[in-house]
Amino acid sequence: MTNGTSGESVDPNLTRRYVLMGAAAWTTAATLSTRAAAQTYPSQNIILVVPFTPGGSTDILARLLGQRLEASLKNPVIVESRPGAGGSVGVASVARAAADGHTLVMGHIGTFAVNPALYPKLQYDSMKSFEPVSGIANVHNMLVVHPDVPAKTLQELVEYAKQNPGKLNYASGGIGSAAHIAMVALADRAGISMTHVPYRGTAPAVTDLLGGRVQLTFTGAPNLLQHVEAGTMRALAVSGLSRLKGAPTVPTVAESGYAGFEASQWYGILVPAGTPKAVVDRLNTEIRAAMAAPEIAERLSLEGAEVWTNTPAEFRKHIATEMVRWGDLVKRTGIKPE
Repeated sequence: MTNGTSGESVDPNLTRRYVLMGAAAWTTAATLSTRAAAQTYPSQNIILVVPFTPGGSTDILARLLGQRLEASLKNPVIVESRPGAGGSVGVASVARAAADGHTLVMGHIGTFAVNPALYPKLQYDSMKSFEPVSGIANVHNMLVVHPDVPAKTLQELVEYAKQNPGKLNYASGGIGSAAHIAMVALADRAGISMTHVPYRGTAPAVTDLLGGRVQLTFTGAPNLLQHVEAGTMRALAVSGLSRLKGAPTVPTVAESGYAGFEASQWYGILVPAGTPKAVVDRLNTEIRAAMAAPEIAERLSLEGAEVWTNTPAEFRKHIATEMVRWGDLVKRTGIKPE
């Protein structure tokens, strides 16, 4: 090999050796930098963003996890509500945050699987803007009606809706929310028509259902069980493939005549893209340990939820699959944002 400037011969083996030495040095430096990031993490308050109003399932789970992480990391974890546009406002704010592991978002079926199909100008990309850390829980939706509704079973509700198309008003936490999508999926499967009344969060939707201003909802069981037990709402079905331990007499939608129906919510933690792998792995370890505590599993079970943790790669694959599934429903049924 000849040097084009001086004409001197250059040993190709020597050149290759220099390249390999440089690559090795770069890898070593990167490894040391990653280890340093993990060792110094966390170095400031951790903000756990809930992209919905306080009081819903997302908020309940975030505060439960936040308390555990605060104890294990020995560092403040602040749960912060940033609602708007079906949760996309809060999620987009985390996508723009520093990629250092100090800003987390409570990911959700609505914000990561539904919104990409619902909002054509979404300010984040579910697959590119974030590093998935771990799922934390699956939450069964519960179909409940106001006591004035003359239906004691799902089949009776379907018959009533068919006889009175558009008369039933159902509440949700907003267009594209899990409650909205679950009800659209059920109505599509059962061939019924109802009027959607979107709210800015689950809590006000539940309040209006209690007051009789709307007739039903199909949202996370943790928000509803106390009202069902008090008799101020009537539970007709749950969305999972198995019954809830906290409400064992309530059948699943599948048991009620719609085999294979499943429309539960999932939740998980994500951080901005570019967050060091060592920090992601540290968070994954801490989250899985926190959710593995027997008392957590028991509490979630009684409230209509189940622990659901996984690796970052597994969580990423799940999000991709759900985007296809619910994106197809949004397009086929013509759901439009406000």
